[in-house]
Amino acid sequence: MRYFRFSIFVTLLCVVLAFLWGRGHAEGGLAAVTVALLLGVMEVSLSFDNAVVNAAVLKQMDQRWRQIFLTVGILIAVFGMRLVFPIVVVAVATGQGALEVAHMALATPDEYARHLSAAHAGIASFGGMFLLLVFLSFLFDEGKELHWLGKVEQWLSRLGKLDSAGIIVALGALLLAQAFLPVDAATRLAVVVAGIGGVFLHVVVASLSRFFDGEDEAALTRVAKRSGVMGFLYLEVLDASFSFDGVIGAFAITRDVVIIMLGLAIGAMFVRSLTVYLVEKGVLDEFVFLEHGAHYAIGALALIMFGSIVWHISEVVTGLIGVGFIAAALASSLAYRRSKPLGAAGLPD
Repeated sequence: MRYFRFSIFVTLLCVVLAFLWGRGHAEGGLAAVTVALLLGVMEVSLSFDNAVVNAAVLKQMDQRWRQIFLTVGILIAVFGMRLVFPIVVVAVATGQGALEVAHMALATPDEYARHLSAAHAGIASFGGMFLLLVFLSFLFDEGKELHWLGKVEQWLSRLGKLDSAGIIVALGALLLAQAFLPVDAATRLAVVVAGIGGVFLHVVVASLSRFFDGEDEAALTRVAKRSGVMGFLYLEVLDASFSFDGVIGAFAITRDVVIIMLGLAIGAMFVRSLTVYLVEKGVLDEFVFLEHGAHYAIGALALIMFGSIVWHISEVVTGLIGVGFIAAALASSLAYRRSKPLGAAGLPD
């Protein structure tokens, strides 16, 4: 329970703020609290796979950076990605100032939601490409010894010997997808440009990580930079990619940006607490296929984000797919443990 104490405190604070905010508006205090809690549950269900992948990175970081992830990181996640970023997107799309857009979000939330939805194609392409590369980097990792899908996954991991295999596949998928999108030319251009932006960001983060891993640095400094600054940066970008659809999807439940921020803040806090719990309890070492399932869920989410450019895909569907992969990975992990001698559950097959 100690891992979730701060999350519970933030939840209670957000519930009180939602009640006070709702009392001053038409929906009422109890209705505002209900919506905020619903958004929190939605955020956790959509981002559970994010927590697992975060844990795989976070376990390489020392306690200091884990605390920064839970403090500075949560401020970036809640206020930066769930409040400021959507305002910046609308400001860029409309040519208005950030303060004007912030006023629009509070005074005319329907208009704000309309502008944000209009930018959905670019947002989905950017986040989808970044998440797709996260999945492909894992799938094509030739150093991976444990394979969830057996020979199929083992063969796919060999493609990692090809230079930039993930980038080749991702860019090929982007070009193929935009060619068949039943949208206008302007939207296709936005999809391509934003998608390339997602690839660019992933390459930059990965390249900087390898740069800091150079042989000319002292070992202590190298580990600190790789597992600290770059690990933190990677986690924040990953969280940002997950948050895009959550923010836009929240407008299907309510147009009140304050309630949206409070609800998503509840979910974001629990996802981070869950991440730390998975690390410190060694859950990934105990359930060896959990990381595999999370990455496959991320790959599915990337495809869903692309599909959402054309079709409306319910957040319930997205959440169930993610939970399905995690549940299958847990079942496989248990079966794997039973098939191995005591103490050998973490050994590769």
